[in-house]
Amino acid sequence: MDYQNKLVLAPMVRVGTLPFRLLAAQYGADITYGEEIIDHKLLKCERRVNEYIGSTDFVEKGTDSVVFRTCHQERNHVVFQMGTSDAVRALTAAKMVCKDVAAIDINMGCPKSFSVSGGMGAALLSKPELIHDILTMLKRNLDVPVTCKIRLLKSSQDTVELARRIEKTGVSALAVHGRSSLKK
Repeated sequence: MDYQNKLVLAPMVRVGTLPFRLLAAQYGADITYGEEIIDHKLLKCERRVNEYIGSTDFVEKGTDSVVFRTCHQERNHVVFQMGTSDAVRALTAAKMVCKDVAAIDINMGCPKSFSVSGGMGAALLSKPELIHDILTMLKRNLDVPVTCKIRLLKSSQDTVELARRIEKTGVSALAVHGRSSLKK
């Protein structure tokens, strides 16, 4: 997946659902991101093809609760955004969806308490070894591009140093959210 000179629908909480992603693509978005899905949640799902509406759904087992929905129309430009704090679990979850999406993105910037308390999102920013393990595991074992998103660290030097470490993992793209994850 080439990100150069592309219009990208950034990941957004409660907005990045299939209908909105398709609408964004219709209005010119080359790449769209789904909402962040936590690896634990995806691992409780099963893949179902919904012939009625033409979608591929990842549905929580024992329920009709759709955790992630995609379709063939967006296959080559939708990025699955995942929250994780474990390389093996991230790979297991990514393998469930990788044939239905264009790329896998690891969210390393979410400052929300549910994410940070689980060691995910912005909590990863202080664990460069774990970041390396997660990204390297995915890069070595998936046939789709792997990307990630971080936030600004305490200093620009720290942010650049982390970005360079991430670059060495071979990820296809790194997004830097231009805000700090520090509480104000």
